[in-house]
Amino acid sequence: MSDNPSPSRRALLLASAVAVPVVALPLQPRRAPGLEGIDLQSYQPVFFTPEEWRFVLAACDRLIPAEGRGPGALETHVPVFIDQQLHNGLGSDIYLAAPHQPDAPATLGFQLPYSPQDVYRRGIALAQRYSQAQHEGRRFEALEPAQRDALLTALQKNGADFAALGEPVLKASQFFGQLLDDAKNGYLADPMYGGNKDMKAWVAIGFPGARGAYTEWVDQHNRPYPLGPVSLSGRRA
Repeated sequence: MSDNPSPSRRALLLASAVAVPVVALPLQPRRAPGLEGIDLQSYQPVFFTPEEWRFVLAACDRLIPAEGRGPGALETHVPVFIDQQLHNGLGSDIYLAAPHQPDAPATLGFQLPYSPQDVYRRGIALAQRYSQAQHEGRRFEALEPAQRDALLTALQKNGADFAALGEPVLKASQFFGQLLDDAKNGYLADPMYGGNKDMKAWVAIGFPGARGAYTEWVDQHNRPYPLGPVSLSGRRA
């Protein structure tokens, strides 16, 4: 990851946006009513501690940066989405009982004894310890953008050894994967779940949202759809 987001990173995000049916995301998000008009600076997290919240803000800002095409994670309230989903029971239907096979192929599904909430609590604490060990005691949010990108890359590729930091089960890449997946979901989901503020991400990718019918456009090819997005609550962008 670099200080200036590469076209491939932005292209990958936009490509995944087109491919995912936004109103039917697999995480089964919980509604977060009353948050569509809130300002990020005044938002008080309900799951994360203040210290964890600073990490999440800084990490999301680098995962979906504001530079380039489209709005960034902070502008679209991605951290609010993550906080609300964790508070409202994200992953409550995940089977956590043993036995687990940490090295099992991905086709065998979730192989951790930790809930998403545990993954965040442990992952953030370990990432901060790794940051302080690598950067003379500085926490992640105090790093320069390029240093944050490098640390996130170390998490993604298991360059940050969580086992060496005392965590025998959770791998850095698993924490990174949870954070990245939730960030993308928050960027693309309906605003009623806390993210995608003002449907800015939908506007950027040209997604029309929850409009009821498109019968008049079935036979119109190679023409851009002229109407802006509509959320599930009926709000228009």
